[in-house]
Amino acid sequence: MQALEQKILSEGIVLSDQVLKVDAFLNHQIDPVLMQQIGHEFAARFKDQGITKIITIEASGIAPAVMAGLELGVPVIFARKHQSLTLKNDLYKAQVHSFTKQTTSTIAISNKYLHATDKVLVIDDFLANGQAALGLIDLIHQAEAEVVGVGIVIEKSFQTGRQLLLDKGYRVESLARVESLNDGQVTFVRD
Repeated sequence: MQALEQKILSEGIVLSDQVLKVDAFLNHQIDPVLMQQIGHEFAARFKDQGITKIITIEASGIAPAVMAGLELGVPVIFARKHQSLTLKNDLYKAQVHSFTKQTTSTIAISNKYLHATDKVLVIDDFLANGQAALGLIDLIHQAEAEVVGVGIVIEKSFQTGRQLLLDKGYRVESLARVESLNDGQVTFVRD
């Protein structure tokens, strides 16, 4: 997706050969016009899948997931990383390790919102080692729902997440595939 790649090049900051900071438009401040384009692109790529729900993880996956949900006309569920007074019973739960934060969290969603009849699209901001996507997929499987695919805003293709998901049989659609972050420069995968 050209608009996203241009935004990464103009406003993204390479912190190391493993970490790309995009808080100017995705992870802290949100560019709503770009998020609308991202939602439209995800909807176009998955439009014929009969999606009934979109699932993401708080917080950075929410904006692109909501925009895709708006385009597809389906509800968006976000898995919470922190237990709340209002979300403590009848939960699907999974463990997720964050590459960027180097922490493991328990994510949870209420079983009221995800059912065996659902066809679910996973959307997340980054794909690195695939742990967040696998955690969300675990929640979907606990509900006995169907995973129709995984939509990723920015994929770090030099890490193992994409191949891990493909090896498990999941369709992965990434809007920007970063090939490397070497020497402070972002290069993209060109198919």
